Amino acid sequence: MKLPTKITEEPPIYSTVAEALRCGGDRLAVDAVLIIGEHGNYSKNEFGQTLYPRYEFFKQVVDVFKKDGRTVPVFNDKHLSWKWEWAKEMVDTSREMGFPFLAGSSLPVTWRMPSIDMPYGAKVDELMCVAMGGIDSYDFHALEVIQCMAERRRGGETGVASMEAIRGDAVWRAMENNTWQKGGWDPQLFHACLCRSQTLAQPETFSHRYPSLEQIQQWVKDPIVYRFEYRDGAKATMLLMNGLVSDFTFAARLQGEPKPLSTLFYLPPTPNVAYSAALMSKAEEMFMTGVAPYPIERTLLTTGLVEAGVQSLAKEKKIETSHLAVEYEAPRKSLFLKS
Repeated sequence: MKLPTKITEEPPIYSTVAEALRCGGDRLAVDAVLIIGEHGNYSKNEFGQTLYPRYEFFKQVVDVFKKDGRTVPVFNDKHLSWKWEWAKEMVDTSREMGFPFLAGSSLPVTWRMPSIDMPYGAKVDELMCVAMGGIDSYDFHALEVIQCMAERRRGGETGVASMEAIRGDAVWRAMENNTWQKGGWDPQLFHACLCRSQTLAQPETFSHRYPSLEQIQQWVKDPIVYRFEYRDGAKATMLLMNGLVSDFTFAARLQGEPKPLSTLFYLPPTPNVAYSAALMSKAEEMFMTGVAPYPIERTLLTTGLVEAGVQSLAKEKKIETSHLAVEYEAPRKSLFLKS
């Protein structure tokens, strides 16, 4: 590959994935591949998912690997695909061909306030993330928040058995139920999440730090909730609460602990988006060592959860997710930023 001779000289831009990987030559000529398949104008399907071409890019990368008889590590930004079968194929292909594969969100590797992790091997009953944003985008980030903590529970990851998504007035009715068994969630987890938020909405008088249910309902115009149950019985709730918060907070109910474990997944404001650098440091680690720092199965599972969530929301019913029987063991070492 001809490198730029001056700082002002721009690197070459190739018209195809194959040309880029071969640097204009006839053989694979790179040491790693970074796939960012979201910049552009793409159609949406009936569930509101943007049809990003991450799978298509991946397939073209693999085609070069097969033709040239060599592989290199691959990093895929955010979730793997809008389609579960394609995401599963991507992971299976990486295993069959033996190349390191990593993906995901920057949320699991950003700072936390307080700087804590789920105790490894903890017995976990219920988990929650309260977040901002919309479906098929920020729901993925919130699900990655939950999953990077849930995967550390006793027995490791076993997969998800069912998904129920609700929005609008159905969320307020569920909130009044106060328990998972009645169709709601643990109110103490919701309280713990809001108490960690640095962006919690306030009335004009700023007379109360913690908002009332009436205020929450007034501020949040379109609440969205994903309630899903793991195959081992653990339960999780993701709440998108635009108008109430503009950050990502987490809480969990651990067996034998009187108070929830909770933290803020801290994202510094623009332009200091160092959390993206934190994610790229994990990609760089894999590129340099040939070993993914955390299992690709985490993002495979959250990819499937996004698809299940938007489909449940569109169909207005709970759906079974036997296909999400994704099993893996999380690394014991904590991987988020601490300084």
